[in-house]
Amino acid sequence: MHLLEKKLRDASAEGRTALIPFVTAGYPSPDAFWNVIEELDESGADVIEIGVPFSDPVADGPVVEAASVEALKNGVTLRRIMEGLRERKGRFKAGLVLMGYMNPFLQYGLDKLATEAQEVGVHGLIVPDLPYDEAGDMRAALSAHGLALIPLVGPNTSEERMKLYADVSEGYVYVVSVMGTTGERASLPPEVPEVLSRVRRVFSLPVALGFGLRVPEQLDALLKDIRPDAAVFGSSLLRHIAAGKAPADFIKVWKAAR
Repeated sequence: MHLLEKKLRDASAEGRTALIPFVTAGYPSPDAFWNVIEELDESGADVIEIGVPFSDPVADGPVVEAASVEALKNGVTLRRIMEGLRERKGRFKAGLVLMGYMNPFLQYGLDKLATEAQEVGVHGLIVPDLPYDEAGDMRAALSAHGLALIPLVGPNTSEERMKLYADVSEGYVYVVSVMGTTGERASLPPEVPEVLSRVRRVFSLPVALGFGLRVPEQLDALLKDIRPDAAVFGSSLLRHIAAGKAPADFIKVWKAAR
């Protein structure tokens, strides 16, 4: 079993929703970012998604985009992220995932990326702008080093296409609640239950739900048999951090909800 899958299954066995915070690398500052990651890890995050800043983040809402712009201004690059992870290798209990766009990964070199990611303790990647049909080279490079390429599916993903992802994927499946960009929303869109039902029929992997999660109560409307195994939160956490609040306090609210 892949480590990322195990993290989510262990949480389910404990009767709770696994927690997957997303933080843009270098935010709120290059040094403070690592303190945020360490605090999230110590507070009980099961998996931490580290956003790789990019100048054209097509899937990111205004909060994540602003964090990415700020990080780029501060000189944060994929190389610097790798260096920071290498310095801290072995410190984190949570699984680590890099989430970013294909351009920086191609510029870095896929084989180099996969080799170094394994060396520094990364367990998987999420690439929002990499469709299934073009993912062969990335998947092969990552697989050779035991890294998962996490699939992204959403309301417009047919069951047939989900089956293609299911045949080759490891770790977990990331369900986006809406077609559009990331960002907080007051409630889950009405199509989410149907999407989760489809995902449950096709995938044997644990299911993570993201794009728009703000508070645990948003999951209460979902029936138990389709509720996600993990909650992914990014924009709401970044706003929390921007307000000068402790990341541990954000995690505490979600942990209290089980």
